[in-house]
This record gives sequence, C-alpha cells and structure tokens, in this order.
Amino acid sequence: MNTNKMDDPFANASKQLEEISGLIEVDPNVLVKLQEPEKVITLRVPVEMDSGETKVFTAWRSQFNSALGPYKGGIRFHEQVSLEEVKALSMWMTWKTAVLDLPLGGGKGGIKVNPKKLSESELEKLARGYMRGIYRDIGPGVDIPAPDVNTDPKIMAWMKDEYEKLTGSPAPGVITGKPVADKGSKGRDIATAQGGFYVMEKVIAAQGMEKDGLQIAIQGYGNAGETFARLAKEAGYKVVAVSDSKGGIYNESGLDITAVSEHKKKTGSVVGLDGTESVSNEDLLELAVDFLVPAALEDQINEGNAKKIKACAILELANGPVTPAADAILEKQGTLIVPDVLANAGGVTVSYFEMVQNKDDKYWKLAGVLAKLKEKMDKATTKVLQAKDEMKVSMRMAAYALAVKRVADAMESKE
Repeated sequence: MNTNKMDDPFANASKQLEEISGLIEVDPNVLVKLQEPEKVITLRVPVEMDSGETKVFTAWRSQFNSALGPYKGGIRFHEQVSLEEVKALSMWMTWKTAVLDLPLGGGKGGIKVNPKKLSESELEKLARGYMRGIYRDIGPGVDIPAPDVNTDPKIMAWMKDEYEKLTGSPAPGVITGKPVADKGSKGRDIATAQGGFYVMEKVIAAQGMEKDGLQIAIQGYGNAGETFARLAKEAGYKVVAVSDSKGGIYNESGLDITAVSEHKKKTGSVVGLDGTESVSNEDLLELAVDFLVPAALEDQINEGNAKKIKACAILELANGPVTPAADAILEKQGTLIVPDVLANAGGVTVSYFEMVQNKDDKYWKLAGVLAKLKEKMDKATTKVLQAKDEMKVSMRMAAYALAVKRVADAMESKE
C-alpha cells in the first residue's frame, strides 16, 4: 500500500472543518473549541518481552468532543500511529457519530507498534498495559473504546478484563467489539463492511446507476475489505480487483471471492491466485471501475495520484483515504466520493447497539442487529444526499455540515 502518508493528518481534518465553517453558521466561540481535542492522553507502555528485555511503546488516547455523549472510538496498533493521526481520527469520529445521529461523541486511541512482531503473550501485556494507563479516563458513561486497525475482540476482552480488575467491579459496557461470548454484539465483526454496503446500495439507487455488471475494486483485504467483497459478490456485483499490503490481483470477469480468501489464508496474501493478473496497490486505485473502495489506511489517494483515478465513485471504507487536495481534484473530475464519516459508520453504529444491549443485559439476534443497522445507514445516507442537493456541495461537505451543525448546536445549548 502507499505508505507515503501526509506528515500531519490532523491538518487535513482541520482544513475540512475550516471549509465547513464557511458553509454553515457556527458560533465563532464554538468553532474555536472544535479546533482541538478536549483532552489528549499520552502514555508510555513498558512491556517485558519474551526475551526478558523491556521495550517501551508510545501510545495515545484523544478525546475530541463529548457534546452529544461519551467519547467513542477505536484503538489501533500500527507502526505509523502518531499523535496527529489519533487526533485526526478522533475528530472524524465526532462527525461520524453525529452523521448517524448517535448519542455519542468522538475519541480515538493508538499504540505505535508493529503487532506482527509481537507474540500473543507480548500483545496481551501491551493491551493490558495500555488499559492501566488510561483506565481512570474512560468508562461506560465517559469514553468507550473499540477495535480498530490490528485490534480485535480478543484484545478488547483483555482490555475489559484489565479494567474490571483495576476498578474492582464488572463493567461490560466499558468497551465494545468484545467477543459475543463476553457480552459482545452479534454482527459487530462485519458491521463496518455491512454498513458500507448498505450505503453503497442506497447511493446506487439514488444515482440511478445500473447495478448489472457494476464493477468494484477494493484496496485492503482485511476484515472490512474481505467482508465487503463477499457481500458485493453475493449481491451480484463484479469485484474485479482486491489487494493487501503485499500487492493486488485483477480479473476483468470478476474474482471468485471464496477462492481469494482461501488463497490468502494459505499464503498470507491475495497475490498469486491462479487465473488473476498481478496489480500493484497504486495500479488498483487507477482502474476504470464503477466503485473504488479504499479499505486500508489514510491518504492513499492524494495530490500525486488523484488525476489518474478513473473510478466513477469512491466509497471510503477506510478512515481518511482521500486527502483534501485530492478531494478538490476529484470533485472537478466529477468523481462521486461517499465519505468515510458515512461509509464506514456501521462499526460505531453496531458498537452503540452493543452498549444498549450491555446496559439492558438483553442480547439481540443477528437479523435484528442488521435490520437496525440498515435502517440507520439508509436514513443517514438519505439525509446526506438531500443536504448535498440542497446545498449544492459534495457528499463529504454535506455530511460534515450535518455533523458539525449537530455538535455545534449541542455545544451552544450547554453554554
């Protein structure tokens, strides 16, 4: 994948906020408060490695805004995690929960680490050490973390267990994305992709796009990318290309997603599957498809490659995969961008459902979770499309305008 990331993703997020303030009326005093997180926790997490030596990892938790409810956002383990990235992601989470009209604010956490270089024992020590560093600043009514890049239900279960040990009482609602057996919600594992799929279907219908033979390329074949590919294939769309960190594959007639997943499980990558052509991650982004779905990391589509993008529409399943500079170029080209704050909000929506289930101690069937998710995603997509047409702006600016207005109104009401 393109690792030529922008130096400061928070500058990108701030630039987007600046653009929105020119579209809607926001009290200048409120706007000033929205320019930085309410609180940022920086910590050093020491871990005794299997070798006996101690390594110290830098980590953060950014609590951006709580006007609509407790902070909500994932924790990522990645070697490119930075303070600027965590702050940017916490700002985007604030807009995401607001776009979906959830009673939640925005937060994000991260540890600068390559988790692939850690044993399971070291990973557990790191997860528990991180929780020891932040537990006084989080809680069911304060800040509820969740999984993100390179974190999963097992890691969430370790963190929840550590929190309960430290506080001395059960707290299932302290974290979401937990294993179903440990008071997690059914459907949380597929929620980001499923929500994105519902949004795409709504956009296709609203735009009057021809579903038959519609071609999709997906950059990133992790949990979200793989699930999205499966859902698209099952619905009759043609997934012509997918990729992971080692490269991509292409087949004009459409890929057999089951075969792709089996090949990745066996070899560790999608690359080299029989009957496919190899493509680089950069080339995949430039394919002439109907929908391009970036499902990897930020800043994959930037000023350097935006003019080469030939897709009719981009569905941002990743956070911040298109930079503001690329946004402007793509808008001039007439590319429809379905923004991350809407497209990948399925994860936080089902996290909210998990919080409700934890509070009531009643757990829903998968069909019920998905029906509620579809209703939420459809409603939010319709509102964003209406705002887009009324304001004559991009889908991103429409979504941000709705979100910032909701947050600003809540802040003003508390003044």
